[in-house]
Amino acid sequence: MAEQSENPIESVTEKIHHESSSSSSDSESDSEKKSYTSESVKEKIWRLFGREKPLHHVLGGGKPADVFLWRNKKVSAGVLGFATAIWVLFELAEYNLLTLVCHILILSLALMFLWSNAHSFIKKSPPRIPQVHIPEEPVLQVASALCVEINGAFVVLRSIAAGKDLKKFLIVIAGLWVMSIVGSWCHFLTLFYICFILLHSVPVLYEKFEDKIDPLAEKAMIEIKKQYAVFDAKVLSKIPLAALKAKKV
Repeated sequence: MAEQSENPIESVTEKIHHESSSSSSDSESDSEKKSYTSESVKEKIWRLFGREKPLHHVLGGGKPADVFLWRNKKVSAGVLGFATAIWVLFELAEYNLLTLVCHILILSLALMFLWSNAHSFIKKSPPRIPQVHIPEEPVLQVASALCVEINGAFVVLRSIAAGKDLKKFLIVIAGLWVMSIVGSWCHFLTLFYICFILLHSVPVLYEKFEDKIDPLAEKAMIEIKKQYAVFDAKVLSKIPLAALKAKKV
């Protein structure tokens, strides 16, 4: 009788345990489904230039990316203001770089010389002229980085000149042609200043309106690929590149 009275209690506890385990498994399956759907939605999102990392990481991270994305508004505004002042001096005021450097050196050396000799008359301590020393390591790092980039550009140009990739050849020719047209419109400093302004405005606007720009860019890329496929079928496929390669071999 005691065993019969304990059996219903055990059956009730087993049912409760089974229901709790089934509910926990259902909740786990629901959470797994939600995470899978969120991951699938994230995978379906198309990003400009095929990037998978945040824009801050794409720009190199660190202080340069902070300046371009206006993380510190005072620093970004100061850099932009300094670049604008340089452009106004050299382009609008038609000031030469060598003349500006010489005038700055003349003024600073004259002030330091007069202050060093007249400190006893004005009863002030002589100026402490700091020792300027350029460290070797940052210069070597910049030089090595530039060397790597220049060598990579030479490798790309060599592969294009070898006639291995017609698509890349057409893209480079079109880019150089556009740059030559833009360069005929303005001076190099003005072009550099325009690029500097674009670096301080386009990334910020893109980061702010990223969800609206990416779908439009995706549609534009699809249309460009369609037009390139038509151009490839009508023009590029008819160019006898195979015969030329066979002759070279």
